[in-house]
Amino acid sequence: MKQRKLLIVLIMLAVLLLTSCGSIEVTTEPGEQFQGSQELEVHFIDVGQGDAILIKTPMNESVLIDAGGNDDEERVVAYLQNQGVTSLKAVVGTHPHEDHIGGLDQVIDHFPVEKVYMPKVIHNTKTFEDVLDAIDRKGLKITRAIHGEKLEVEGVQSMFLAPIEEKYKELNDYSAVIRLQYKDMVFLFTGDAEALAEEEMLMNNPSGLLKAHVLKVGHHGSKSSTSDSFLEVVAPDYAVISAGTDNKYGHPHKETMDKLENMGIQVLRTDMDGNIVFKSDGQRIQILKGE
Repeated sequence: MKQRKLLIVLIMLAVLLLTSCGSIEVTTEPGEQFQGSQELEVHFIDVGQGDAILIKTPMNESVLIDAGGNDDEERVVAYLQNQGVTSLKAVVGTHPHEDHIGGLDQVIDHFPVEKVYMPKVIHNTKTFEDVLDAIDRKGLKITRAIHGEKLEVEGVQSMFLAPIEEKYKELNDYSAVIRLQYKDMVFLFTGDAEALAEEEMLMNNPSGLLKAHVLKVGHHGSKSSTSDSFLEVVAPDYAVISAGTDNKYGHPHKETMDKLENMGIQVLRTDMDGNIVFKSDGQRIQILKGE
């Protein structure tokens, strides 16, 4: 076990040296194109009180992180089709809660999928069983999402920074946290990871590996996530919150919004902005809202 952890640390240090997080230029004007450049696209799909993120790489590969709840499955499938997605290099279910994996079964049924990543945890719900059945129907196997595992996608560097431990009390802390980098541009997708998982990431990853330009705020902006120490290390320029309008949880919580505001971080919210799309050539960034 100690040898495995040492190997993971060495790999991460190598990744950090090769792909350090650089500065980016000011946001481009809406409609401006990156001439002569291949683009990374990251789509935060408005699925109300849930998460669904489509990544389209410069090498024309697509990855889906979560797929909203059961009521969102048709919306997510239609969104992918409208974006010209015909197959998925990878699908990630960050953790077994319905508002993250509810639509995954329909996505897997509708598109050819190369790999499925999920943390090693079982949840006794029909939603979770439906996802497992869809995976089985396609003859796929689940690749464990765990600290140090690489997400094999061409044209970008991507790896899991969490979960780290074998077992957690709360399902949210099993959340698969993904670091994605294209040239100088870095995204950090945190699922519903809460303060415990954030603390473990701080202890088990070089601080430079956690630095990101865009942070998908954990647990829909709940005050149980986005700890001061974690936010200070990530130090994002942009924070994206995926939450439902007038949701019963009060997400995003005022405490989280105050932290982001005090650090001068630009916040984008699906409950206010609709679908949020980031486009980047690796140095510059363009943000489209309500797409």
